[in-house]
Amino acid sequence: MKTIKYTALVIALAALTACQTATNTTTNVNTNANPTNINAANTANAAPSAQTLTEASRPQKIADEMKTRGEQDNAAPTIAVVEPKNNSTVNSSTVRVKLALSGDLKGYKPMKDMTTGMGNHIHVILDNQPYEAYYNLDQEFELRNVADGEHTLRFFPSRPWHESYKNDGAFQMVKFTVKDGGADATKPATTNANQTMSNASTAPTPEGKDMQNSTAGAVDAAKPLLTYSRPKGEYKGADADAIMIDFWLSNAKLQGDGGEYRVRYSVDGGEAKFIDKWQPIWLSGWTNGKHSVKVELVDKAGNLVDNGGYNSTTREITVAK
Repeated sequence: MKTIKYTALVIALAALTACQTATNTTTNVNTNANPTNINAANTANAAPSAQTLTEASRPQKIADEMKTRGEQDNAAPTIAVVEPKNNSTVNSSTVRVKLALSGDLKGYKPMKDMTTGMGNHIHVILDNQPYEAYYNLDQEFELRNVADGEHTLRFFPSRPWHESYKNDGAFQMVKFTVKDGGADATKPATTNANQTMSNASTAPTPEGKDMQNSTAGAVDAAKPLLTYSRPKGEYKGADADAIMIDFWLSNAKLQGDGGEYRVRYSVDGGEAKFIDKWQPIWLSGWTNGKHSVKVELVDKAGNLVDNGGYNSTTREITVAK
């Protein structure tokens, strides 16, 4: 009898312990649940928010900066390419670039502010790759590891926020050929400051450098030519509120300026829209993440105006508000 009572007591205690353990386990789960983690999981599983882009005014930050620049933004800077000579042959993968600046400058001078990292500069474009900024024309600027073959270089002056000057003589393009240069095809072309200027056949492209093959193609300097400039790279914080589309236009006039051409742009493969006056536009409404921007020169019927493949250019940018 004692044995039976003892056994029953053991069973009862075991059952009670099991119930307490289960209760504690349930309590622990509820107590330790992290609302932030749950919200993050819900956000990750939710459909991405729709992006609606609209044209915006010039950002106030830029408008305020323009007020401090005196007459610079009314300047008409012109560029002359000293090196490389047009249609020259370079027997090296290192190509020296030398420019001369003149014109009605009104105080305009390429120079980087070491505090802000910004300033007037020249956009330098190898073939149809993203530009790099040349801030001090008195300092050496070289292209290194340029592959054999025919190439183009395009140049135009820019403001600190990368809006181009669009006066006569501001834009220059030269063709040159590298012969027996000995470039390493597994590495990109760079500047002497290690800025990446082209793609490499076996290496991934850096952020904002979604590059096509580095070649001059059949581009003709005498035909209508659109040179893509912005947007480019990564936009953070307030700089992502309104993002500029800007380009240089040669041998063509847009419909709104009395011509017969249009600039067509699209974002992330979406609806095509048009720019009919040669001036920058700002778009607001961007969502975080990567976006592709395509800019093209088309005729009045909407047909792409071909020029060596240069008149249709797509770049990838990153928005991180």
